[in-house]
Order: sequence, then C-alpha cells, then structure tokens
Amino acid sequence: MSSPASSESSAPPPHHHTTRPLDAVAIAVTVVVCLSWGFNQAAVKLAIHDIPAMMQGAIRSAIGMTIVTLWCWLRGIPLFRRDGTLWVGLLAGTLFGVEFAMIYQGLAYTTATRASVFLYMAPFLVVLGGRILLPGDRFRMSQWAGLLLSFAGMIMAFGVPTPALDPRQTLGDILTLIAAVLWACTTLLIKSSRALNATSPEKVLLYQLLMSTPIIALASWFAGERITHWPDHQALAMMAYQSVWVVSVTFVVWFALIKKYSASRVSAFSVLTPLFGVAAGHFVMGDPITPAFLVAVAFVAIGLVLVNKPQS
Repeated sequence: MSSPASSESSAPPPHHHTTRPLDAVAIAVTVVVCLSWGFNQAAVKLAIHDIPAMMQGAIRSAIGMTIVTLWCWLRGIPLFRRDGTLWVGLLAGTLFGVEFAMIYQGLAYTTATRASVFLYMAPFLVVLGGRILLPGDRFRMSQWAGLLLSFAGMIMAFGVPTPALDPRQTLGDILTLIAAVLWACTTLLIKSSRALNATSPEKVLLYQLLMSTPIIALASWFAGERITHWPDHQALAMMAYQSVWVVSVTFVVWFALIKKYSASRVSAFSVLTPLFGVAAGHFVMGDPITPAFLVAVAFVAIGLVLVNKPQS
C-alpha cells in the first residue's frame, strides 16, 4: 500500500491536460483531421457550380446536426441534462457560426491564398490568449520558434500577401482575419470552460451546429445565394463528404483533442490544413506542385516537432 506522500507525488500536475503534448496516436489523428479539412477546400470548389459556398455551409451544419443528434441518441449520450453548459455552449456556437460566415463572405472578396494566410493566424492567437486564460499552457521560446517556423513554411507555400489593390479585397482580408480571431476565441472558450470540458465532445459540437445553421443560412440569404437547379452527382457527393465526414466526425474529434491535450499545441497543427488543401488541389484538380511547396512542408513539419516537444 503506498504512502500518502507517494500517492501525492504520483498524481498528475494541476495543468496536466492543459499542457499535455500530443502522443503518436493523437498526432496521427490530428493529421488525418487536417488532411480531411484540406480536402474540404477542394470539395467546396467541386460543388460550388451547383451549390453556392455559404449555402453549402448551412446545409452541412444542418445535416451534421441531424447525424450527431442521432448518434447521441443511439449511444445514450445525454443532451438535455442540466450541466451548466447552456449559455457558454450557445456563446461558443455563435462564435463558430459567425466565424464561418466571415470565412465564406471573405472568400467572395479575396483570394483563397490570401484567406489562408490570414485565417491561419489563429494558432498564434490561441497561444497568446492561452497566456491569460490557460496559465498552464504557455509556450517556451523553442515552441514559439517552432510555431513561427511552421507559419514561415506556410508563407513560403503561398507567398507573402501583397497590399490589396481593390477595397473589396481589403474587406475580404479583414473578414478572414476576424474569422481567425473568432476561431481562436472558440478554442479558448471551450478549453477554459469547466462545464464544456466536463461534457461530451458531441454535445460541444451540437452547440456549434445549432447556432451556425441559422447564422450561415441568414448570411447566405443576405448574399443573395440561390440554387437554380438540382445539383449533379458530384456536388451531392461533395456535400455528403462535408456533412458526414468533415462535420459529423472530424469536428467531434477536433473538440475531443482540444479538451484532452494542450489547446495551443493542437491548434498549431491546423497550419497543415492549407498545405493539404494545395495537395488536394494537385491530386483532385490537377493544380501544379512547386519545389518551394515541398520545402515549405519540411519547414512546417520541423516547426510542429518543436511545438509538440514535451516541456522539461
């Protein structure tokens, strides 16, 4: 029988889950999530000829909400129990919904390349916000260097955005940057909320989908988006991919990772998403891959190794 002293010494530190680096399985899962999100960019483009972008977002949220609710019912996961998550969950869902409305509307004004650079400022914002809201999740200098190296790799892949020549492009850049801020705020809110951390990832996601469906649908209506004819098989397949796999599966997995591991470390891996988007464009749509892109991938990989290095 162990003594009280030995039991106390073997207990996990207070911020064990806050600072916890990703293990090999978690890294593999996170990479699959980012790969799925990267291909999602190509999926949106392949369906956009029949279904406008923001309307795709509203439809996939509505379908995803139905699938996740059914999953929770089949698994007996409680959704309506009073657990203190209602208001903070609705707030997280509102941030999530407005974030995607900003992304879709921003892409109507600026290029996908510029949007990627501004949107993936989010990991920096999570790290900065974590210094205040998650005191146990502060990066050391080597981790900051890794994050900067990963971001430099992304800049190498996409290029430094030149000053916008069109005011509409400037507006698109601003909207995308606002989306990055909202993404970071959602991550920090979920990680710092005891109530959301104590509930299931499925319920956390349902708050996001419950709020994002009407928000994105309203934004689509204001933008004048319409479906003028029945979508073809390709568009329907791409919507199925987004709704069933991306929303109903990978979003649940992402929130589970945020809850279990360091939010800053998990968020840093999201810089892989635009690189996977470029790779998906190459394999699916025939877009070219340059040698600079391959070097950029190496930069990102080395940076993420530094970010995820356990604290001594």
